[in-house]
Amino acid sequence: MFSDADLLRAYDRHLRFDAEVLGATRVSVEGPLVRAFFGETGFVTHRSLEGVDGLGDLVAETIAFFASHGVAEFEWKTRSHDRSPGLIGALLAHGLLPEEQETVMVGPVTLELDAELPPGVSIRLDRQDGRVTHWIAEVDDEVVGVGRLELVPGTPFAGLWGGATDPEWRRRGVYRALTAARAAHAAAHGVRLLHSDCLPTSRPILERAGLRPVTTTTPYVWRG
Repeated sequence: MFSDADLLRAYDRHLRFDAEVLGATRVSVEGPLVRAFFGETGFVTHRSLEGVDGLGDLVAETIAFFASHGVAEFEWKTRSHDRSPGLIGALLAHGLLPEEQETVMVGPVTLELDAELPPGVSIRLDRQDGRVTHWIAEVDDEVVGVGRLELVPGTPFAGLWGGATDPEWRRRGVYRALTAARAAHAAAHGVRLLHSDCLPTSRPILERAGLRPVTTTTPYVWRG
């Protein structure tokens, strides 16, 4: 049985830095920061910035860095459990604006889900792109739900992403079934832990399935 502290430690150990920039076209490590390029947008991550002087200068340097490479927008990912006093004030002072907060859910791959499907609904793997699999729920060849599973190489984790259900099919078990199918696929590939950054709509389902909230994450976005 994993404690909440165990799950948070596993998250920090395996899903920060390298794991966050797996799909990046370019990565630059500068002091405590990892700056990455995803196509025409940028991304910044870090662990604790406790004791780091000049956070305002660090933010200004990051803006200049991306601007010099023609990047008009980047996200600075923050977590509520990081010890980074003064960071939020520095981000706001330099024009980065917060977007919607999400809850980081982590838990064992053996989910406790009632995944019984409504009559006529089927779940299938739609396509695979390397470590990423795309799943759909359909009725008579009409897609009513989607979800994505991303294996994280070299770690015990896989991520649940992109879950969405047609409004007419919500609260009927479609999202639960998509989640169960993805978890079963992950388990078959040796995954032991699942994670997801989720909005309030999906958190209750994941929580009932056995994933637990370990922190929150808020992206701060700069647009030039």
